[in-house]
Amino acid sequence: MNAVLLFAGQGAQKVGMGKDLAESYPTVRALFDQADATLGYSLSSIMFEGPMEELTKTSRCQPALYAHGLAILEVLKSKVPALNITATAGLSLGEFTAHAAAGTFDFATGLNLVFQRGSFMEEACENTKGAMLALLGGEESAIRELAKECDVDVANLNAPGQIVLSGSAEGIADAAAKAKDKDKGIKRAIPLPVAGAYHSRLMKSAQDKLAAVLASAPIQSPRVPVVCNFEARTVSTPEEIRTTLTSQVTGSVRWVESMQHLIAAGHTTFIELGPDATLAGLMGKIDKSVKVISIKDAASLDAAVTALTAG
Repeated sequence: MNAVLLFAGQGAQKVGMGKDLAESYPTVRALFDQADATLGYSLSSIMFEGPMEELTKTSRCQPALYAHGLAILEVLKSKVPALNITATAGLSLGEFTAHAAAGTFDFATGLNLVFQRGSFMEEACENTKGAMLALLGGEESAIRELAKECDVDVANLNAPGQIVLSGSAEGIADAAAKAKDKDKGIKRAIPLPVAGAYHSRLMKSAQDKLAAVLASAPIQSPRVPVVCNFEARTVSTPEEIRTTLTSQVTGSVRWVESMQHLIAAGHTTFIELGPDATLAGLMGKIDKSVKVISIKDAASLDAAVTALTAG
């Protein structure tokens, strides 16, 4: 069975994530114990018990999502030994999980990277007054024009008709007001409940700090193709991996093009590993012809194993 692995981005976190998996599988418990020991605090307790306010902190949810995705993968590989992973990708933070799954770096290296990335981004949020706005409907060209007009950045191209803007609180408020102009074709403008302006120029300080950390991190060529968000293409050398993971902090997440790149290469089965089914929902808007299996907990893992081993 050939499949592409997809990993969740920030916003997918949920209190209780991974708890039933840790109770059911000693390998998952061991991985979470390793995460706790590596970080020097009980990440697993925050994942299992919350509170949500703590889990939602950028410095907490990024390592939590990373550990959760890789824990599911460990069990999946043991239960479906015939699974052939043909490529990986992840939304924003999930790109780091995708790299770990592809062997670009080991679990502990990636965990430290995402913890530092989250901490740098949290610090940048505290030092700037940023916001994000999801726009539903409207052509990409019209939304890019709106972003330019309001001096904000295009953060995410998640699906056809779903684009996110990011930037100063004033610029985003201006964009929300101007989005009501019927000529722009935007159906809804939804302010996002986030701490700051991710994937915008306001994250420049975080980008610079992460670049320094990535420069000394042990990184090797992945065993399978990994598609990067920033350029929506496969990256393979340590140099381009460092560059694209750095650029991604302030650059756009080109998710639609990333998925189209994989589909054009002939991939038809995708497995989403994360606490919700957001990526499956986006894929339904990008290309309904491909199959996405979402695994978020022990029950959906069992269902996925049945689906992947049937026939």
